[in-house]
Amino acid sequence: MGGAKYYIIFKYFKYIFFNILVFIGLIWVSQILRILELQYSISNQIFDVIKTTSLVLPSFINPLMPFLLLLSSFVINYKLNSNNEITIIKQYFSLREISYLLFSMMTLIFLFYFFNNEILSVNTYHKYKIGELEIRNNLKLGSPSKNELHVENEVSIFFEHEKNNIFHNLEALIFQEGQFIKSEYAEIEVSKKNFNLIFYNGERLLLNDIEKSKTNFDKFTYSIEDKSIEQLLMDKEHYNTLELIKHHNKDFVSHAHNRIYQYILTIVIIFLSFKIIFLYEPKKIFVKKFGIIFLFFLFLQIINAYFIYLINNINFDIYIYYFLNFCLLLLFSFFLIKLVK
Repeated sequence: MGGAKYYIIFKYFKYIFFNILVFIGLIWVSQILRILELQYSISNQIFDVIKTTSLVLPSFINPLMPFLLLLSSFVINYKLNSNNEITIIKQYFSLREISYLLFSMMTLIFLFYFFNNEILSVNTYHKYKIGELEIRNNLKLGSPSKNELHVENEVSIFFEHEKNNIFHNLEALIFQEGQFIKSEYAEIEVSKKNFNLIFYNGERLLLNDIEKSKTNFDKFTYSIEDKSIEQLLMDKEHYNTLELIKHHNKDFVSHAHNRIYQYILTIVIIFLSFKIIFLYEPKKIFVKKFGIIFLFFLFLQIINAYFIYLINNINFDIYIYYFLNFCLLLLFSFFLIKLVK
């Protein structure tokens, strides 16, 4: 029966990991579609989008973690009950016999959650936002395809080859001003609210009703205006909890307190999940209890979100926030223990 202890631990980790993959996978697809918005020509940008959106996935684990732990507990219980394994396990050893393993697992889960929340997701989220802005701005500008780049009805560029967003041996047409440009190479620069096309070492032919001329240049810049260039804004996910607490923005500070509460909530859920794992009930009653517990927990999170709204909008005292949330959390814990007893 010694192997049964590790069997339960393995199953618990397995279903946590499986739930994370399913939920985060769905979110990943939605993020890819959100960036592409199904209106841009994706061409070779699709691989950049997939790579960039993968960086935001750790930040989505944080709000989902308590729900995933709760769901994993119900799934493993359902699997064990289906084969009457709960009854067999309870006949041969008690919960105290695997207390060391359970405590070690609880510690590992919480350490992973804390590390992801404070370090990993903060770093990857910043990289994601930078990459997302580059992709969005590039999609708005256009994607090179078959040695051509067309920016709506403003500019067309025909180049020999492209590397690291630098176009070599190119010819360009600027339609509105009647310009023809031949250049050794060119690059795209995002500046304020414009896209700048910077051409190097070339010649420019200007043919319109006002002017007809031909000039040589070392550097020539053409700006494409009114493209709604998106700028990087630092939001709450860029900061860890300590940085949020010290922030001057009230919304950021309240988000820090929400993170602290979520840490406490996650610890409680980890401990309560083992009561759920070893619950023995007929399937119909078990599913009913699962629905009640899950709805109660969802209610806790909704109330917490409302308290955060009050803090941000009507100077709701932070001590009252913690007091009310702890009272509800104690009520939830008492209710769950009674329900799965």
